[in-house]
Amino acid sequence: MADVALLDVDERVAVLTLNRPEARNALNTELVRTLRTLVAEVERRDDVDVLVLTGADPAFCAGLDLKELGRDGGVLKRGALDDDPAPGAADGRGRGRWTTLPTTKPIIGAVNGVAVTGGLELALNCDFLVASERARFADTHARVGVHPLWGLTVLLPQAVGMRRAREMSATGNFVDAEQALAWGLVNHVVPHDELLPRARRLAADIVSSDQRAVRAILGTYEEASRVPGGEAWELELRRAAQFQSGGVDPAEIERRRRAVVDRGRSQV
Repeated sequence: MADVALLDVDERVAVLTLNRPEARNALNTELVRTLRTLVAEVERRDDVDVLVLTGADPAFCAGLDLKELGRDGGVLKRGALDDDPAPGAADGRGRGRWTTLPTTKPIIGAVNGVAVTGGLELALNCDFLVASERARFADTHARVGVHPLWGLTVLLPQAVGMRRAREMSATGNFVDAEQALAWGLVNHVVPHDELLPRARRLAADIVSSDQRAVRAILGTYEEASRVPGGEAWELELRRAAQFQSGGVDPAEIERRRRAVVDRGRSQV
């Protein structure tokens, strides 16, 4: 039997591929457990700075495996995923206990096809998304008769705004890649064959940054999203002080400053 998820590491970038194409990469208990294990491995590995999450064509993820769900409750049955997190798992930057992507490292979602319901939640738990022209997004929880539990009611409004999120959840209607781009759900839409190359280039850009700073800043974004605006300003000051207390190397800052200038000239 083929592995339900595949992990490939190259040049400090891990690509994790959901690999149940015959089931449109639907999330059964085995796949969710495997995802947790592989993401925990990525968190532990010193040779990985960035994770790219994608699916085996033709889908990104069709959500919970409804066949398993209808048979025995699948991942929703009591106790199905109540075991301790995989060894080495982080806290998902403070997100809910059921978060399937518990890592402090940046996650780029490379959405190659449909991302539906639990698959949409999986995508939303990434730091940002690159979409194939074939990508489509929908929240069909209400149509199936289940409730989100991986953060959709928090993360979808953050991405597209409360009114659009309510529309998506209440109607179950699909949003295509270009509409998702216009709404702010995804950062980029690219030709299908360019999806992983674009995601890898963005990952390489992240790798070239200071990793301690990347993780600290993304952690501050996450914490700030869960407090009122005034508290978020104070939070940033506290986190900056904590970060600076770890020591600053003026020579390294100068080296990086020169690199930023050179890079900016090449990108303009």
